[in-house]
Amino acid sequence: MRIVMSGASGFLGHHLVRRLRGEGHQVVRLVRRESRADDEARWSPARGELDPAVLDGADAVINLSGAGVGDKRWTASYKEIIRSSRVNATTTIATAMASADPHPPVLLNASAIGWYGDTGEHAVDEGSSRGKGFFPEVCESWEAATVAAANAGVRVTKLRTGLVLAASDGLLKPMLPLFRLGLGGRLGSGRQYMSWISLTDWISAVVFLLGREIAGPVNLTGPYPETNADFARALGHAVGRPAVVPVPAPALRIALGEFANEALTSQRVLPGVLTRAGYRFEHPELGPALRWALRNEETD
Repeated sequence: MRIVMSGASGFLGHHLVRRLRGEGHQVVRLVRRESRADDEARWSPARGELDPAVLDGADAVINLSGAGVGDKRWTASYKEIIRSSRVNATTTIATAMASADPHPPVLLNASAIGWYGDTGEHAVDEGSSRGKGFFPEVCESWEAATVAAANAGVRVTKLRTGLVLAASDGLLKPMLPLFRLGLGGRLGSGRQYMSWISLTDWISAVVFLLGREIAGPVNLTGPYPETNADFARALGHAVGRPAVVPVPAPALRIALGEFANEALTSQRVLPGVLTRAGYRFEHPELGPALRWALRNEETD
């Protein structure tokens, strides 16, 4: 397959590129600078610029663009960057796909389980409604920005990604140093659910979806969400240290600002579409997923 990808240099993107190329696929990476190699093509999502000719002969497009939600404090200006980086990139890609002749048949577009907001102890799947708050509203705008491609007959699959487990980046990167020092523990009450997925399952699920006629939202989460307290205990066990130092909610809000609300949000999200489609998880349970992440730390 010839696959055009945005966000290819990010945490998830570069692992996915490596897997796809290892399976013999051709990957063209969209870059915001002048292209320096045959496998790069320039675009400008902020200006809505992507030459539809870049998509000639593409069998699929994968859009993983978006500013990191935990990279900076959530000031008003950074919240706008979070929103616009996702919506502008998606709109640019969807519009170019609609203009291409012929249209690439498939768009796998990043999204997030933030769509569901705080679900408490209630389990949700792809049939559940949008939650309330800033990030659910961002996810709604993000997914809606694919409309031009969908209207052109492109199969649009919305990748509602959970917390991806890898030692080198994502959720575990800031947690591991503290837990290895014996300073880790639950956040707030610890009763909030965390919907996680191993990096290897995230990659395999995306490859699985490339080859299936599945459109609409797909939750990229493992089948067994855990509470934050149980997650902390499992991570402490994985690194061989106790996990008994809780972080009170007020202290977390002082450290992280508004983003702390996301860290304290309970999201019990199930992979209904993947399960019904027959996807088999390599790491369905948390303990083995964490041990896999730690074993592969140097190769992440």
